[in-house]
Amino acid sequence: MLIVSPGQAGDSPALPKLLAQLRIVRSGPGRPRTTPTMLRGDKAYSSRGHRALLRSRGIVAVIPEPADQTGHRKRKGARGGRPVGYDTEAYKARNVVERFFNRMKNWRGLASRYDKHALVYRGGVVLAAILDWLT
Repeated sequence: MLIVSPGQAGDSPALPKLLAQLRIVRSGPGRPRTTPTMLRGDKAYSSRGHRALLRSRGIVAVIPEPADQTGHRKRKGARGGRPVGYDTEAYKARNVVERFFNRMKNWRGLASRYDKHALVYRGGVVLAAILDWLT
């Protein structure tokens, strides 16, 4: 699954769209699952809205809290809420995604986004991902 967002925009606002399109194919019979067991994300995904969305769908959030959010929460005292808990061992596996992005950036056209149309750019990303998967 792949969603192309504007190059100057952050990728965090695309999370609800990605979750809406998510389909995990089963090995046996049955319809695809739409709820993963957990979602690993970097600190950019640490917002109350994202955490509430994941919680409502029964998805475990493995997302650390940025230092500025920790400071805001601590300054509020008891009204600031609980500290964010996440599985640090599960978070270590997030580097798989980061390594994939780095391999995609080896393609000059993808890294510098020469394509003007999102459809053409998405086609290039899909092609690069397929070739990466085959090697």
